[in-house]
Amino acid sequence: MKTFKRYTVTAALPYANGPLHIGHIAGCYLPADIYVRYLRSKGRDVVFICGSDEHGVPITIRARKEGVTPQEVVDKYHNLMKQTFVDMGIDFSIYSRTSSPVHHQTASDFFLKLYNKGIFQESVTEQYYDEKVGQFLADRYITGTCPNCGNPNAYGDQCEKCGTSLSPLDLKNPVSALSGEKPVLKETKNWFLPLDKLQPQIEEYINRHSDWKPNVFGQCKSWLSQGLQPRAMTRDLDWGVKVPLQDAPNKVLYVWFDAPIGYVSATKELTKDWEKYWKDEDTRLIHFIGKDNIVFHCIIFPSVLMCEGDYILPDNVPANEFLNLEGEKISTSRNWAVWVHEYLADFPGKQDVMRYTLCANAPETKDNDFTWKDFQSRNNSELVAILGNFVHRTQVLTWKFFDGKIPQAENYEKSDLIIMEEIAKFPGKIADAIESFHFREALAELMNLARMGNKYLADNEPWKVISHNPKRVQTVLNISQQICANLAVLMRPFLPFTADKLSKLLNVAPLNWDAAGKSNMLTDGHKLSEPVMLFERIEDEAIQEQVDKLHQSKVISTPVKTATPSKPSIAFEDFEKMDIRVGTIENAEKVSGADKLLKLTVNTGIDTRTVVSGIAKFYSPEQIIGKQVCLLVNLAPRKLRGIESQGMILMAENANGELIFVSPVKPETDNGSIVK
Repeated sequence: MKTFKRYTVTAALPYANGPLHIGHIAGCYLPADIYVRYLRSKGRDVVFICGSDEHGVPITIRARKEGVTPQEVVDKYHNLMKQTFVDMGIDFSIYSRTSSPVHHQTASDFFLKLYNKGIFQESVTEQYYDEKVGQFLADRYITGTCPNCGNPNAYGDQCEKCGTSLSPLDLKNPVSALSGEKPVLKETKNWFLPLDKLQPQIEEYINRHSDWKPNVFGQCKSWLSQGLQPRAMTRDLDWGVKVPLQDAPNKVLYVWFDAPIGYVSATKELTKDWEKYWKDEDTRLIHFIGKDNIVFHCIIFPSVLMCEGDYILPDNVPANEFLNLEGEKISTSRNWAVWVHEYLADFPGKQDVMRYTLCANAPETKDNDFTWKDFQSRNNSELVAILGNFVHRTQVLTWKFFDGKIPQAENYEKSDLIIMEEIAKFPGKIADAIESFHFREALAELMNLARMGNKYLADNEPWKVISHNPKRVQTVLNISQQICANLAVLMRPFLPFTADKLSKLLNVAPLNWDAAGKSNMLTDGHKLSEPVMLFERIEDEAIQEQVDKLHQSKVISTPVKTATPSKPSIAFEDFEKMDIRVGTIENAEKVSGADKLLKLTVNTGIDTRTVVSGIAKFYSPEQIIGKQVCLLVNLAPRKLRGIESQGMILMAENANGELIFVSPVKPETDNGSIVK
């Protein structure tokens, strides 16, 4: 693997049209922060770039709803989000905004360079126009019936019910979101990025990165297999970066052209040496995003960079899946969300509890679920009972028996030497997991170090041994303190506030990563600070208050469906004949000529097989790559549209008539596991 001199790490620019919720943090900002904090601890040259995306239709929609100007909207939410990130310990090198003059100039320069190189295609097309308002309609200003699933409230760019990407002309019964009137088609000129002509270059680039996360690589391959089409890089709007051409009045740059360039413009604001972070092949560019932004960061933005010619391309895009909330999809429109600024107000000083819970339950390979009960359990059963308990017992015993000074170790026993050997392994194990973007695994290893410390104390019982063998207690508490010192270093990427607290307890300055792994980090006689608890229990009342708050604030829109009566009873032996296994969808594509069918490639743990499933009305191929499912593997094969289907995916139908995957309950279930 190539060694890089420096790193440019970006986190997706959040729209400045509302506050941040825990899904945002879990999706990209927390994993990015963990990765960057680790790199900094290793002494790497790294810039961590983010900022508010202040253009695009969501901003203008929010402004219309609130009866204010778009500028008032972005000013309000930019400041709120910026402070929320600070309060959660998301430590950007810079948090900028796309309304800055530097950004407008940088985005304009990009557009002009591609324009002058003859990259763009000028095309006159028909687009929807609202005659009552006198304005061309951006995709999100048009609603109508989805041609795929029949959802009457689909947007002009996507149906949020089935996930299908759309164009406004695909919609049935289109309506202007501005006036409620039926729009008319009117000719307009725009500038298109010829992705169809660029496809060979993009394909070669994607194929060089087959080591990307399966959900990312699979979604890219799915887009490519369908054939890329030219995409307009300009829009008929009055809010955004103005198109820098004389014959383009009342046009702005497409938000997905200008927003990623915000990473570049923010770096320009950060340092005069910005070019080495964007144009030097010894720099590694990594984008942390959510899965809904994969196509923009893996195909469209790299295409723009290729055409510009002077910039490095993303080396990895470790996108996460979505985080659900109490079994339902997070929805800002229904107020079904945990707003981070409200959490910080309700649980002061508990930033690391949320960071820990979101990392431990991160949607790295598939959608995961946040529940308040799990949050409480993570705090009480893990942070308090394991990590906090070990540190506190070690500090209290050292103060009780040795006046708060590190005792000298004497006469190591075999069990001590084994513990010291194990301590040395943890920095490498945690580092390997972080560098491969397996943050849940890295956090689990950190907790394993704390578990090892707890077991070591329990096995040696210094509170009993002190009466007849104080020298043995000196050794046990010396080693226990060395474990604490290692924890203070290794927890910093995940739990930075707790790392600071533990460092103060140990009376040491924060140390870098390479200091960990040693059993002599604290010298004999070193004086400790007075013991305090790292964490405190969260009681049932506080959790119930949050559950009640969530349900009380929810905007109700859930239809009720009467359950279908059960079928006649069967013998247990009949049920036993079914062989249901856990499998992972490794690839998905539409079946030619069939609106309802998807061809799936599923890893069952026992083989990799083809399954044809009638779910195309509810899921696009890129939505389900990497998803774990339950599969009936011993169903007799049958041919559908000439394709032999070797099994059946188990699905449930919800109250809306939508098909929902019956997925394994426990995250990361092994492929091939039998469902009983």
